[in-house]
Amino acid sequence: MLGKEFNGVLGCDYFGAYRKYMRQFDVLVRFCLAHLIRDVKFLMALPDRENQAYGRRVRDSLRELFGVIHRRDKLTAADFRKALEAARQQVLKAATVRVPKRNHANNLAKRFREHGEAYFRFITTPGIEPTNNLAEQAIRFVVIDRRITLGTRSETGRRWCERIWTTIATCVQQGRSVFKFLLDSIHAYIGGGLSPSLLPSGP
Repeated sequence: MLGKEFNGVLGCDYFGAYRKYMRQFDVLVRFCLAHLIRDVKFLMALPDRENQAYGRRVRDSLRELFGVIHRRDKLTAADFRKALEAARQQVLKAATVRVPKRNHANNLAKRFREHGEAYFRFITTPGIEPTNNLAEQAIRFVVIDRRITLGTRSETGRRWCERIWTTIATCVQQGRSVFKFLLDSIHAYIGGGLSPSLLPSGP
């Protein structure tokens, strides 16, 4: 869907399809720190004490990083960048130094050695968030619906779902009434008038 010439920054989790896309088309990726924290908590929940200790070190460094982000309004721009860079270096060090010889710990360390910078792209790219929270919230109702209804079994059903879900999510983001948009669309269809647009009307 994004094509070969995508020139933005792709915010995503560590799912293999994103990494393949990144390799094939040299796309800039920003991996989600919230998903990383979930993976680190998994390490801490393992019965092996070395995995647990390693997970705690990485978790504590990530807490420091988020602490800097939360203090942004209290720091000058220069001090914020300096603190953020120091926290970034600490996360990289915690994730790649003194790694226990355990599969899960080594997998995380390898991830940072190969793609560590992708977790911090929000530092150098204006407008990029450190997590996928907004995107996750935007599609949460779709996931819940799919779990309750078990999805559709026909092309017609898939087309309906993708269109109504897109309509609902877009109207919510723009603060518009979904019911009014659907009502106006039906009136336009019946009366042969101009259909309302989901594109923002403002500048």
